[in-house]
Amino acid sequence: MKTIVNSVSLLLAIALLAVGPALAEESNKPPAETKLTGPEGVSLIVRMQGPYDADVPLQIVCYFKRTPNSDARFVGAPVELDKRLGGIIESLRARGEFIGDELETFLLDAPAETIKPKRLLLIGLGDEASLSLERMEKVGRVALREAVRMGVAKVAFAPLIKDAGNNKLPAGDVENAVVRGMLLAYDTEKRLQKQGFAQPYTLDTWVIEAGPTYYDETIAGVKKAALEATESSKKRGAKPYSTKSK
Repeated sequence: MKTIVNSVSLLLAIALLAVGPALAEESNKPPAETKLTGPEGVSLIVRMQGPYDADVPLQIVCYFKRTPNSDARFVGAPVELDKRLGGIIESLRARGEFIGDELETFLLDAPAETIKPKRLLLIGLGDEASLSLERMEKVGRVALREAVRMGVAKVAFAPLIKDAGNNKLPAGDVENAVVRGMLLAYDTEKRLQKQGFAQPYTLDTWVIEAGPTYYDETIAGVKKAALEATESSKKRGAKPYSTKSK
């Protein structure tokens, strides 16, 4: 009996040694992503990744206006994000220092060894009950303008709406609105630059973070946003904003 047990243990050990490298390789595997190209050559990347793992200068996440029980419904990404940051987001919200009012912003520097992004921008979504695609397009505009102000060429964005327990809007529609708003704001920025009203700035990459459940519909929404932004930009024409333009 002892011989049989020892043989089984040996076989299990060999099996674990064989599986070990495969598991390590799987854990080191890059996240799934789909690369698209938007107006002005902006690289739009839909990536199956959390907002704590994006190696970017700026990560943007969104929060509804805080209510007594709202944050208790958080699951997934916002929970892990704040855990790695030592609870700073919950502290700010509980103290009333970042409520999440519509288009409210709060910028944080990420301490070393916490999350991969260098800086974290929180954008408020306002009252949860009145969430709309129009508001999400505004969020996209604000996100781009903050990126311009900071001079960062690579940005990652995660709305965190589903993780906040809200299913009012399809994930693909949300990213369609955000990316459209972002691209049109960037179009305005480039026009202002050409006319001498803005400093040089180029957005190289915009990463859209999506979980496995919403990955495909997010890709579809982003593709549609790129087309819509291109068409809307053409309708703006080429007339200068001012008689003082270059």
